[in-house]
Amino acid sequence: MPTITTPNTNIEIFYEDHGDPQAEVILLVMGLGAQLTLWPDEFVNALATEGYRVIRYDNRDIGLSQKMEGARAPSLPTQVLRKKIGFPAKVPYTLTDMAHDGIGLLDALNIKAAHVVGASMGGMIAQLMAVHHGPRLLSLTSIMSTTGNGKLPQAEKHAMDALIAPLKAMDEETLVAHGLNVARNIGSPGFPFDAQAQRERVLKNIRRSVYPPGLPRQLAAIIDDGCRRSRLAGVRVPTLVLHGEDDPLVKLAAGEDTAASIPGARLVTIPGWGHDIPLPLVSRVADEIVAHARAI
Repeated sequence: MPTITTPNTNIEIFYEDHGDPQAEVILLVMGLGAQLTLWPDEFVNALATEGYRVIRYDNRDIGLSQKMEGARAPSLPTQVLRKKIGFPAKVPYTLTDMAHDGIGLLDALNIKAAHVVGASMGGMIAQLMAVHHGPRLLSLTSIMSTTGNGKLPQAEKHAMDALIAPLKAMDEETLVAHGLNVARNIGSPGFPFDAQAQRERVLKNIRRSVYPPGLPRQLAAIIDDGCRRSRLAGVRVPTLVLHGEDDPLVKLAAGEDTAASIPGARLVTIPGWGHDIPLPLVSRVADEIVAHARAI
């Protein structure tokens, strides 16, 4: 699969293209520090089988897309403090820049409009695509994401600690152990955790790419963007919000706030679902997205 340079942001984006090239496009946008492979192959295939052209891509600073080498993110405590007192720290790039990357990918592929589906940070990016590029979106689906409202319940400590824990070494076993720890702590309590299958997925991902410096820069972009509720009030893209009722990282209240902030948005919540896409939920999540796209 190819790498292409976005004409608007001049960023090299690696993407995968599945399904009928003449069909309507579903663009998948993944979350913080997550490669495109975090969209399960089974999920991509389910959408393609329904007659869609499915494109998933690595955000800048992750996977096989361009790395922002040399750029330094402010420390997390410094950035949070400056944000609270109204003097935000300078960040290497913004979530809006990342939203422009996604639209730039569509431009480079000569795609006029797409159904945009984003998970977690990818949901935030997708929301900003709707804010800044509304006519380019046939529909929006925001999954396990948030408005950035600072008054919402915070992540459970064990989930956030696992996600941002520094790597103690870069050997394969340490990386696998780190990935399994993240998966256990943010995953879906209502669905069985298959340690062997998860280990195989983690190993495949780290053999594809490992790039720890990208995560703090992406996290800085999230913090810098702040609350999007006032911006989302102007969105006119048909919107579906999907959220797990047992998400330990981005709490259910965040999904409820997202749906309440976008005019006409429809909220669907699923018991037992955490902050991942477990294989038993692939069909349900894909069906919800397809039904939303076909209702437009």
